[in-house]
Order: sequence, then C-alpha cells, then structure tokens
Amino acid sequence: MIALGCYIFNKSLPLPNSFSLRIERQLGSSFAAFENSMGQSSPISIRYNPPKNRGEKLGEPIAWATEGRYLQERPVFTLDPTFHSGAYYVQEASSLFLEQALKHSVDLSQPLKALDLCAAPGGKSTHVLSLLNSESLLVSNEVIRPRASILSENIQKWGHSNVLVTNNDPEHFRNLQGFFDVIVIDAPCSGEGLFRKDKSAMSEWSEATVELCSQRQQRILANVWPSLKQNGILIYCTCTYNEKENEDNLVWLETQHNCEFVSLPIKQEWGVEESRKGKAIGYRFYPHKIKGEGFFLSVIRKTEATNTVRIKSKPLLTLAAKKFTERFVDWVKDFDEKEFIVLDELICMVPKRYFTELELLTTQLRTVLKGTAVATPKHEKLIPEHSLALSIELNKGIFPQIELTKEEALAYLRKENLRVGEGQKGFCLMTYQGLPLGWVNLLGNRLNNLYPSNWRVRMGDS
Repeated sequence: MIALGCYIFNKSLPLPNSFSLRIERQLGSSFAAFENSMGQSSPISIRYNPPKNRGEKLGEPIAWATEGRYLQERPVFTLDPTFHSGAYYVQEASSLFLEQALKHSVDLSQPLKALDLCAAPGGKSTHVLSLLNSESLLVSNEVIRPRASILSENIQKWGHSNVLVTNNDPEHFRNLQGFFDVIVIDAPCSGEGLFRKDKSAMSEWSEATVELCSQRQQRILANVWPSLKQNGILIYCTCTYNEKENEDNLVWLETQHNCEFVSLPIKQEWGVEESRKGKAIGYRFYPHKIKGEGFFLSVIRKTEATNTVRIKSKPLLTLAAKKFTERFVDWVKDFDEKEFIVLDELICMVPKRYFTELELLTTQLRTVLKGTAVATPKHEKLIPEHSLALSIELNKGIFPQIELTKEEALAYLRKENLRVGEGQKGFCLMTYQGLPLGWVNLLGNRLNNLYPSNWRVRMGDS
C-alpha cells in the first residue's frame, strides 16, 4: 500500500541547562543513555485504518498498537495517494499506547460516548474511532479554529459518521454534566518529549513555560471533569517528562475530586516505565528505552457521584426531505441506522441512535462537522460530497468507478485535467489501488474534477 520510508535525523543539540539538570536527577544512572538518544534518529511510524486496509501491512509491528507499524525509511507521504484516501495515519509510536489505556479500562464492545478534548490534528481521534464500536459516538474538539479545520479534514479521511467535530474551549463542556463515558485529554504541554524531533520545541522551552503549562492543564481538567459520568474514564497524556505537568497534576486532581487510578498491564520488553506518586499511577516513555518519543499517560476513573444532564427532545436539527433520503438507500450501508439532516446546503448522515444527543450538543457547542456530508441538492439532482467518497459506509459498488494509475491519481489530487472516462456521463468515483479518492463529473468529452480545492496537493513529483 505504501513504500517504506526514512528516519528523521536530528543532529544532536545541547539540552537547556535547567532541563538537563532536572532530567539527570529524574533518570539517575540512565541519564547518559537518554542524552545519547537525543542525537539519534526519530523513528517513523504509521497506524493503519482497518476498514481501508485489505493487504499486507508493511513495517515492524508496534507492540502496544494492533495497527501500528514502524517504517524503515520515510516515504514522501504527500505523494502517496493511499495516504489521501485515509488508508493510514502518520503518528508517533509512543502516543499509540492510548490503545492499551482504552482496552484495559472500558468495555469497547458497548456503545460509548467519548470526547477527545484537544484533538487536532486528529491522531488520537482517528485512533479512538478505530477502537470504539460502530454504535458509539465521538466528539472531537479543538479550541483553535484553523486547527479545527485540519482536524475535520483528517476525520473525514478516516471515514466514520459517528463523530462530531467541535471548536470549543474546555469550559464550554461544563454544562454537559455526566454526558461522556470516556474523555481523552492530550494536554497542551511544554513539549520536552519532542526535543529531538522538533527543534522549535527546545528553543521555546523554559521553566516558566513548564509552570504556565501546568496551570493551564489544571484549568482544563477542572473545566471538563463535570462532563465525565460517574465511573467514567479520563485518559490524561502529555508529550513531556517533568512531574509538574504529569504526576503533580494527577495528585492535584485526586485532592480535588474522588477518583482512582487504573493500573495497566505492561510487558517488560516494551520499555515502558510505570510511575507512582502518592496514589497517582502513570506511564512514561523515554527515547532511550523505547522506539519512540517522550510521552506520559495516566488512566483515571471518576468515582464521585455526578448528576447527568437532562436530554430534552428539541427539534433543532432539520431532517432532509424524503424525496432525497430515499435515494440514499443504495448509497450507504446500514441505511436504517442513519438519520439524514440538512446543514446549510448539505445533507449529512448521523447515527440515528444519537439524534437527540446531537441536538443537545448543537445547543452547547460550536460544530465544525456533523457526521458525514453525503450530498448537496441542486434542484432535483444530488451532487455527491467528497466526505461520502471517503466514507467506510459508502456502497461504492453502486457508482461507476475508474481505477487510476499513480500518476493519474496524483494529477487528480492536484485538481489537474484528466483524460479518463471519455464518452461517459455522470458522477464517477476515482479510485487508486481500489481505494476511493473522490468524485468527478463526466461530461462526455471532458470532466469536472470535484476534489476539494483546499485539500489539493501542491507538491510536485520528487
């Protein structure tokens, strides 16, 4: 599906002095190994999208992530059409430990309402979508508007309709008392775990930044805690090493609220280090012990009694006209489990079982994406939307398809002119290696390339 690609090499840089002194105290005799790892290459890793992968998975398996793989070399991902189809996500290996946190703390076979609070660019949200069952609902949130747009794009490529992308501050979730079964907080942090991978993380670091991040993280935890139901699970993680942003925040949370920390089974050969401070339990990833970057994760169960927000049935979402929805019976799988709503000029499909919850969320949150955009009505005609082409719920056999070569696929992704489907008319699905890339409208002697202009590939062939 993809070619194997290269390690990023980051020339060794001097560590900030105060950071170096503190991490040496923290690591003791293994500090020299840690310091040496800072001058080594960062491994490249990806996570496959199960419904879009039917062939052999390339690369070395990542022990704590079923679909995770290390690549020996780095391909130019931008020039791989399967990347744009949502066949895989480029994601740092340590962060894939989220899978172990979910598998060992919640029953993933049950319908769950989950929140990924600080979600952009979408790695953890797409991972959560792959782990939850199809009867669950994910709210994927990002507070910064431009990053929320990037998040929405990556969610659409992953192809699930049981998701709502929002653009809200954490405090906006306070009114959703006891709504979520699971909350993931990948907290904004000082970025110490990214020093060898991102030079700017090191240049922007300071002790003052650590203190500021710690205070911000506590505010985030305080704001979102009410929206977690009793016995719900909160997964807190950062890409930093210091205790102020990690263990100290957990200890603080335990002094403020009734909660307990969940111990996860880890194998010694993984190199993951369990950390304990008071009652708090966390898991640390160091680059000299594992094949990945710095990372910290903790799983917390909320034990205190929590009122649950009352869900009132208010007709806030407009249902699409039957004359349109009845045409979707053949377009999408499990049609009876979907509700079709009108948003501006779009018809979107959302899970029928969560229709009332979506109406509630619409009253409380700024939404960027609801489910999957299916089509735009134009008079009596339906123009299929790009999100539908990438959906794992698309009944693609109902549409004409043209399989493209790599060169043709890249031309399509650049919105260039293509000479395919001559003599044919109507909407047609463009595919590469059997994976849908998007739509064209065939007009007999030419075609309209319907790939989204703001998504188009701007890189030339290397």
